[in-house]
Amino acid sequence: MSENSNNHTMPVQEFEYKAEMKQLLDLIVHSLYTHPEIFLRELISNASDALSKVRFNALTDQDIIDRETELAIRINIDSKELTFVIEDSGVGMTEEELIANLGTVAKSGTLGFMQALKEQQQELDGNLIGQFGVGFYSVFMVTDEVTVETRSARPGSDGYRWRSSGQGTYTIEKIDKAERGTKISFKLKEASKEFAEEYRVEQIVKKYSNFVDFPIYLDKKQLNSITALWQRSKNELKEEEVNEFYKFIANDYQNPLDYLPVSVEGMVTFKALLFLPTEAPPEMLYRQGDLENRGPQLYVKKVLIQQECRDLLPEYLRFIAGVVDTEDLSLNVSREVVQSSPVLAKIRQILTGKILGWFETLAQEQPEKFRTFYKAFGPVIKIGLNTDFTNRDKLIELLRFESTKTEVDEYVTLKAYSERMGADQKEIYYHSGTSRAQLLAHPNLEYFQNMGIEVLLLSDPVDVFVIPSIHEYNKKPLKSIEKADIDFSKQKKETEKDKPLAGNLLKPVLKLFRETLGEGIEDVIESHRLVSSPVTLVSGKDGLDSQMEKMMKMMKSDMPAGKRILEVNTSHPIIRNLAGMIMANENNPLIRTAMKQLYEGALLLEGGLDSPTAFLSRMNELIEAATLSR
Repeated sequence: MSENSNNHTMPVQEFEYKAEMKQLLDLIVHSLYTHPEIFLRELISNASDALSKVRFNALTDQDIIDRETELAIRINIDSKELTFVIEDSGVGMTEEELIANLGTVAKSGTLGFMQALKEQQQELDGNLIGQFGVGFYSVFMVTDEVTVETRSARPGSDGYRWRSSGQGTYTIEKIDKAERGTKISFKLKEASKEFAEEYRVEQIVKKYSNFVDFPIYLDKKQLNSITALWQRSKNELKEEEVNEFYKFIANDYQNPLDYLPVSVEGMVTFKALLFLPTEAPPEMLYRQGDLENRGPQLYVKKVLIQQECRDLLPEYLRFIAGVVDTEDLSLNVSREVVQSSPVLAKIRQILTGKILGWFETLAQEQPEKFRTFYKAFGPVIKIGLNTDFTNRDKLIELLRFESTKTEVDEYVTLKAYSERMGADQKEIYYHSGTSRAQLLAHPNLEYFQNMGIEVLLLSDPVDVFVIPSIHEYNKKPLKSIEKADIDFSKQKKETEKDKPLAGNLLKPVLKLFRETLGEGIEDVIESHRLVSSPVTLVSGKDGLDSQMEKMMKMMKSDMPAGKRILEVNTSHPIIRNLAGMIMANENNPLIRTAMKQLYEGALLLEGGLDSPTAFLSRMNELIEAATLSR
């Protein structure tokens, strides 16, 4: 039992943080000390969210407490006592909401993400913390104990006091609190006493929170300049102001890569200010989520209706941050109405077209900026090919690829590739793999390199699912160089050493290869694509590209491997020597051993060798035979 400040004896309940919450608190408190100032940004951000919610609720609910109270954030500090208080007149919290919001990890995967950064010995950047819904806890960087007093805006609600030292437990008690909203108070550590100084608080507010949509008062002085930048024309926007606005709404610490003001009047009327981030968001980078729940903020007549409106853009464009403000929706619009609204569908259609046009303009006028954008978001843009059929042609024109004729980190478009194709080249060729170096070293590329034919190099995992769906560009089919049905009739003039085996020598070689490899292979044929390698594996006409098969097996482990075709370079010295050994004694066990080794070497090159032990044992056997023969 404990006695509260109102002299009423009321029970104090003690709660224990869940295990992952304790770990998270420990990571935050001990790893973010280089960015302690962000605690204020996070507390202001939370207060702003609470005020936005109560403003929205007031549109439809006549019974909320203190309807006429000013929507504001108030900060009070005492530089002598080192006390810090931040209070808002927002939506407040019930006891259940206190436990849910302040007692558990806000987003799944947060702890794993933080720990992964720590294990990689990367600094746990304080600028990331708010993106994972745990910003409140950054207050423990500057204090040893924090008190939260809150009352929900719901009629008949009670006041509650939450208190914790961040050491593993927290307490909640019922209190008398007349006004709705939330008040957070604490005493600063000696090392953090700078945050009890007026100039420092003002500096932080202007740096991080200048565009909060509600007044922020320090004592009676307003610190922020509330302004709806998206309502201004493009020539009225100042770059520094736009950058700070982006940082605020996107919770990012970097400047945006670029921004796009939009003003539309006609069938629908709206204004927007959209931003292209410099880097992909953490959930994309660390595969701990996707873009499903992202999207620009939706405003109606300058009132925030939805923080992340997923219906404003197709999923593959939801990395775009920003604000969209329309007068064509009612202020009390519900999420269900938003989802089915023809107004929003039209805004989405117009925005998508303008954004894709924006990307194309960047590609033409600012290629370096476009390159930065494409490296970060190219994989997501490609996904749009299979989901946004209306804009498919525009998306295809945005695609960029490395090729055998580009330098590292340089790209070619399908248009540029098709324009520099030889007159007798009928197909656009591509090669899929894990890296540029691995692709360039693959035997299947030898013919194309030898003939000077450009091949697109696809090392992005998304490519194998997306590029085959294009089928053709400018009436030229896209074809994997692994396919066995490619026309290799065009060849350079043969030298004496390049001449293939005569038919009477070739047939026994192919026959013995087929017998040796048995059911594991679809066929063994003479190759016309190989120049310097003895064998290679290719897909049949209807078979899967090897990289596609590998990706499919990762998703479905019990998927059976498809049979491949082994192509044999009949002008290669190894194959010529095997032909001679067969003529001398086709029962020589070394012949079959060499054939198995050649086949498994081709598998190894593709990452499909399941039995490296047998491969090494066979290699030692061949080395032993080679050394004995000398």
